Amino acid sequence: MPKINYVTSGKTFEVPENSNILRMSLRFDGDLPNRCGGGLCGSCVCKVEKGAEFLDNVKKQERRKLGDELLSQGYRLGCQTFVNGGDVSLSWSEEITNFVKKRKPDKLEKEATPQA
Repeated sequence: MPKINYVTSGKTFEVPENSNILRMSLRFDGDLPNRCGGGLCGSCVCKVEKGAEFLDNVKKQERRKLGDELLSQGYRLGCQTFVNGGDVSLSWSEEITNFVKKRKPDKLEKEATPQA
């Protein structure tokens, strides 16, 4: 089973395959900040220190809330991110959390739909 290392709180937990980062923090008291659980508030933003290859793909809600710059720096939303196949280490800071919470979501361009 994979492990999630919550570096900031100094806690590590063995978790089932395909586990959500925020849900596991809540279940095992990993101390990841949170508020809404739906990718809207940004409170659960965390930096992937190790194991990014063991996370699922970035969701649309993460792309809107974090933007390409933060995503490219290794940040993800714990409520939207799942662990698969290996160990992951995460950290967070009050400074980034406050920045993301205040950030207005990006408007993603809609894919062009062919007209009949």
